[in-house]
Amino acid sequence: MSMSARPCIERALADALANIAAPGHPPRLAAAVRHAVFPGGARIRPQLCLAVSRACDIDDPELALGAAAAVELLHCASLVHDDLPCFDAALTRRGQPSVQCAFGERLAVLAGDALIVLAFESLARGAGHSPHRLPPLVATLAAGAGLPSGIAAGQGWECEPAVDLVRYHRAKTGALFIASAKIGAQAAGADASDWERLGARLGDAYQAADDIRDAAGTLQWLGKPVGRDKALDRPSLARERGLAAATRHFERLIDEAEQAVPECAGSASLRALVRAEANRLIPRELAEELVASTT
Repeated sequence: MSMSARPCIERALADALANIAAPGHPPRLAAAVRHAVFPGGARIRPQLCLAVSRACDIDDPELALGAAAAVELLHCASLVHDDLPCFDAALTRRGQPSVQCAFGERLAVLAGDALIVLAFESLARGAGHSPHRLPPLVATLAAGAGLPSGIAAGQGWECEPAVDLVRYHRAKTGALFIASAKIGAQAAGADASDWERLGARLGDAYQAADDIRDAAGTLQWLGKPVGRDKALDRPSLARERGLAAATRHFERLIDEAEQAVPECAGSASLRALVRAEANRLIPRELAEELVASTT
């Protein structure tokens, strides 16, 4: 995936939000929704979606962009809800005040809900030229968002007295990565099952990295509070295995994600994307330091 994908993703997100501030709409809710989406983070989920679509020789770029925007809008919705006082009570997100901090808890709840609806609207609007592809796309997006194993289930596991760490992580983070990879293939009319393992391994790696960064990172580096897993007594790979073992596990998952890329015209660029994201999440120097300092 080339860096040229990022401007396309930003335009698709802007298009998805174009009508939220129309006359007669609640202006503060519209502002809260925009605050949740812009400026964005790494946008890795929509990048993965577009990269898979291109690798599958996409013939409907509008559908691919609508799908990419949809997965990012769902991700943004999950962050808004995750930051609420009833979950993390986070004051910052992506280097700026969280939605609940900037607009209050009520508008944050509504903004997260609105983003979920906008995700499906973005997908539907993008399918004008290929409506026959929409049903499986909707089903995949819904599976990544809801029950029994989507991102809603991931937050739900935090409310249970006992948590299976693998199921928790697969739902909280992995589900939307799996959806991103599968939706990318489905938007191109390709077999989604060929791409599920890539999404799963990449999602597992991201959750492992998130646990490591929460334990070893700083507010300045991450743009959000750290040490939350320990403070909230939340399941964490770093807490369960220690930083050294967690870091080695992260590296294994990245290797498996690279190996999971099917052989295709875009396989080299996809593997490069996986490796670049791994280094962004846990730079090689930091990984070596974490392993060395805790063994």
